[in-house]
Amino acid sequence: MPIYSSNQQEIAERISPRTASLPKWKDWKWQLKNSIQNVDDFEDLLGIKLEEKEREKIILTLEKFPLCITPYYLSLIDLDDFPNGPIFRQAFPSPAELNVDRHDLADPLAEDMDSPVPGITHRYPDRVLFHISNVCSMYCRHCTRKRKVGDVDTIPSKDSISQGLDYIRGNPIIRDVLLSGGDPLMLSDDYLDWILTELRAIPHVQVIRIGSRMPVVLPYRITDDLVAMFKKHQPLWFNTHFNHPREITASSRQALAKLADAGLPLGNQTVLLAGVNDCPRIMKSLVHKLVENRVRPYYLYQCDLSEGLTHFRTPVGKGIEIMESLIGHTSGFSVPTYVIDAPGGGGKIPLNPNYLISLSTNKVVLRNYEGVITTYQEPDSYEPVFCDRKCEQCDLQLHLDEAEECLPTGIEKLLADHDQTISLTPEDNKRMERREDD
Repeated sequence: MPIYSSNQQEIAERISPRTASLPKWKDWKWQLKNSIQNVDDFEDLLGIKLEEKEREKIILTLEKFPLCITPYYLSLIDLDDFPNGPIFRQAFPSPAELNVDRHDLADPLAEDMDSPVPGITHRYPDRVLFHISNVCSMYCRHCTRKRKVGDVDTIPSKDSISQGLDYIRGNPIIRDVLLSGGDPLMLSDDYLDWILTELRAIPHVQVIRIGSRMPVVLPYRITDDLVAMFKKHQPLWFNTHFNHPREITASSRQALAKLADAGLPLGNQTVLLAGVNDCPRIMKSLVHKLVENRVRPYYLYQCDLSEGLTHFRTPVGKGIEIMESLIGHTSGFSVPTYVIDAPGGGGKIPLNPNYLISLSTNKVVLRNYEGVITTYQEPDSYEPVFCDRKCEQCDLQLHLDEAEECLPTGIEKLLADHDQTISLTPEDNKRMERREDD
């Protein structure tokens, strides 16, 4: 069995003829060092030749939106029909990116407007997006932060990161922090360790999430050392970004398994992209492959209104069609939530097919995924528990504190292996009283 595919071997040998070997190919730093950043290298490494007119348009596109592809992701391109392939479309520039529609926005989600300090986007009350990297291993052509692609690639300094940490410390309402970028995993293990340590020391931060596309475009970044460091900071959640079944390879499966085996809950956010995954069969295959690898399909995003993405956008009706093909037709945990991230910073708005047909004061009319129409009988009398809105003195059903586990008592205590008690002595035992006196 070959140590890697023939396509990967050819690319590795063309990049570095003298050092092409499996250890080099699977070294994530080697992958970054040898990323493809111009059309000449792209053609040479794949052994293809673009049409001259098309090539000129692409070079013009690169003046505004640069090219950067990891050798690993490049190796996934199907050479038999590469212009129509999902890997090629996500990684290689298109002249259509220069077509800016009148509805396109440089910052469609108003992230810059909702940034109280550098690196922090605070949109929802109890959670923040923490941008800890301005660097990606690959420039995805559908990136919602396309305005930043081509900026100077940087890792924020500790002073800059500390401003974000201070903001989180000073706002006890924040219970959930999502580390994003760029890609957070472009940071060194030690730098990530420091950030996670600082966050974990903040009492009101209950949840820390990491959003990264590394398992998709550079799975070798998920090293044993990185995973061991993550385990120190549990609970951690990890969200990644697979858009097509072809991206789930043996290497990406191995990366996901390392994270899952370390106890990190895994989620996936897919963007609906015309010509890439706008097909019910493709999306069903993707979610099935994800759950097979212990990854929960989390969101299906309608493509944002970022400049240069018009050719990727589908009608909302295509997303609803895909949801119709999933809901009821596969396991519930395999179905993502279809959302539009509202322009202007309104946040994620869920979209679903209509299953509620009508309702009256005591009956609801519904339809299921098969088209069966049914009813649900509402209670004839519903008496809510009276609430005086004095939550701190609530003696009704509010009980928000964790329940205390019952401790063993009596003979049960002596029988319990986890309890070190060896005898039970009555309170008025005279012998014990003498010991106390002595």
